[in-house]
Amino acid sequence: MAFGIKRKDLEEWKYRIDAGEIAFLTHYWLDDRFPGCKTVTKVGCKDLDRLAKWGQQYGLKREWIDLRKDGYSHFDLLGEKQKQILAAEGIHEKLIK
Repeated sequence: MAFGIKRKDLEEWKYRIDAGEIAFLTHYWLDDRFPGCKTVTKVGCKDLDRLAKWGQQYGLKREWIDLRKDGYSHFDLLGEKQKQILAAEGIHEKLIK
């Protein structure tokens, strides 16, 4: 279950994806399959090759991309991997919000 997403943040994420950027969106999220995880970061890009190459540097596999027909395909980052990647990208404050 996703919650805590502001419309402005979602629209900005989609705008950045549409512009061909690597875009990050962090929000609260609960799923019984992932106990202990309270947030998820969606990392998207319209250019799937660019997104896959970006993910590769963090050990993410291309087949882990959530392919979306609406054009907002993305990786889902959870737990320690999420913290590690956000810190490496210099945007760990997204978890503090």
